[in-house]
Amino acid sequence: MRPSIMTRALVSATAIAGLAAGTLATAGTSVAAAPQAPQQAVSTEAFGTLATENFGLTITQAKNVQRWLATHWDYNDSIDGYLGTNSWKAFQRCLARYWGYTGPIDGDPGSGTISALQRLLRAHSTYTGAIDGMAGPGTRSAFAYWANRI
Repeated sequence: MRPSIMTRALVSATAIAGLAAGTLATAGTSVAAAPQAPQQAVSTEAFGTLATENFGLTITQAKNVQRWLATHWDYNDSIDGYLGTNSWKAFQRCLARYWGYTGPIDGDPGSGTISALQRLLRAHSTYTGAIDGMAGPGTRSAFAYWANRI
């Protein structure tokens, strides 16, 4: 007996979902009759890790920022050109002291951190945009300009 179009479509969808979830789908007729929900991938946020966020800076520019943070804001991690949690914690200490950052010193460059960074960049760089907590092209450009001059 030839499988119906619906069964073939269900088998194909199950195989694709299984492959997308990173598992080998064994899509037989019994699976097609009772498909299982695909496994969800575990995000890195579940482990509390923070990805590097350079906001458009080159490695060289980010190293300049890290050297500045090491000199002025107790940054004691590697000067590797990747602004990760420890870089942002040091930056948040600066932003809290001088630029109106009121959030936790957690190394997460969220909207509060970005708003304070925008205030710094407005005073010491080329930023003329809104203090909106969004790292758009104007913020990124001004951050790069500032990083080249510190």
